[in-house]
Amino acid sequence: MTEDQSSKGSDTESQKSWLNKLANLFTDEPQNKDDLLEILMEAHQNGLLDFDALNMMKGALKVADLQVRQVMIPRAQMVVIPLTSNIEEVLPIIVESGHSRFPVVGEDKDELEGILLAKDILKSFVKGEQDFNLKEILRPAVVIPESKQVNILLNEFRTSRNHMAIIIDEYGGVAGLVTIEDILEVIVGEIDDEYDNQEDPYVLKINDHVYRVNALITIEEFNEAFGSKFNDSEFDTIGGLVASEAGRLPETGEEILIDELVFKIIKSDKRRIEFVQVDFS
Repeated sequence: MTEDQSSKGSDTESQKSWLNKLANLFTDEPQNKDDLLEILMEAHQNGLLDFDALNMMKGALKVADLQVRQVMIPRAQMVVIPLTSNIEEVLPIIVESGHSRFPVVGEDKDELEGILLAKDILKSFVKGEQDFNLKEILRPAVVIPESKQVNILLNEFRTSRNHMAIIIDEYGGVAGLVTIEDILEVIVGEIDDEYDNQEDPYVLKINDHVYRVNALITIEEFNEAFGSKFNDSEFDTIGGLVASEAGRLPETGEEILIDELVFKIIKSDKRRIEFVQVDFS
């Protein structure tokens, strides 16, 4: 291509871009997701949408771009019940966790036997059944790949009336689980707090040696950001790594030492670590 042809091609592209921008000025219809978000922000600023409604709409748009690996509870944070458990062993797990559904595993934790509903075992307890057999009251598990789109899974949850799915990795091992509550929290839970940062929601610098980190940041992204060398072959997220090192789901305020880095739990609930503070000093 000659220099004149290259110049003409560049001018043509510039004209197309200018014409597209001009056309957008004369239409009220959004041309892409960014345009739609801008309209929603303007509606909020004009008092047509309150803050909660705005964030729910932003969350609904966000769901379409997510894969389940980004919202799942990592395997290290899962509360599971061994198939060999008797009713006296299962009841304390139900009470302490506060969950209503539990993956049941065999001797190998990747050997998924099914899902236990708390209400099913409580029926057995109330009836005083002597020959309790956990396997007989299990429900089939919904198993999905970690690459599945969140919006598709939400629709499947609604139509099938399932509330939990077990996520497997590319090797067929259990990577984590996701519930309908986890997905709904993406929609209704997008309300910024003191740990969120508008431009970078995953990393917030406190000082030269201390950072606040979203526990859902992948280990690969964490390594790239901080030059660390954590292995991501077993866990995808920093939250999963920290929980694994602790051997349980640590509570808010606890500190976990991993490779000379101190991870302090800043925010967590009964199901997952949400934010950690990392001290590099």
